[in-house]
Amino acid sequence: MRSLCCILLAVLILNSCKNDDSKELTTTYYFIRHAEKDRSNPSERDPELTEKGHQRAAFWAKHFAEIPLDAVYSTNYKRTTSTAVQTAISKALKVQLYDPRNLNDSLFVKNTKGKTVLVVGHSNTTPAFVNAVLGEEKYEDIDDSNNGNLYTVTIKGEIKSAEVQRLNPN
Repeated sequence: MRSLCCILLAVLILNSCKNDDSKELTTTYYFIRHAEKDRSNPSERDPELTEKGHQRAAFWAKHFAEIPLDAVYSTNYKRTTSTAVQTAISKALKVQLYDPRNLNDSLFVKNTKGKTVLVVGHSNTTPAFVNAVLGEEKYEDIDDSNNGNLYTVTIKGEIKSAEVQRLNPN
């Protein structure tokens, strides 16, 4: 009888461990578009940020000040890296580059699982990246005049949720 009770107790403990959702890793992604770029030369493919763009980059750094980040990713353009760098510096992180033509690849998923990550992209790549992470076509390209969208994607186990906010400096 005693060994039967021990076996039942062991089975109950093992089952409760299996069903404990608190052990599942939570991954959180924050996706933003680069800040305002210099449009004075329409043929310039890699423009710098404008003064307003630098102010928005500072706004993002302030916004993320109380949010612990494990990594900051950016495409390899001046406007995206300049947007990302202030936040990265404030977190003592390096800006890691990603290829917007190869979104949500297995290496990115593996490297970011269970982490909190900021990703800086473009009007078309940011919603595309969010959609790739979600596995559904939920968001359309961002209007070219909109530099204030913040997409937050949370993944816990198989459950994925997303929201978008429009934030602008005061």
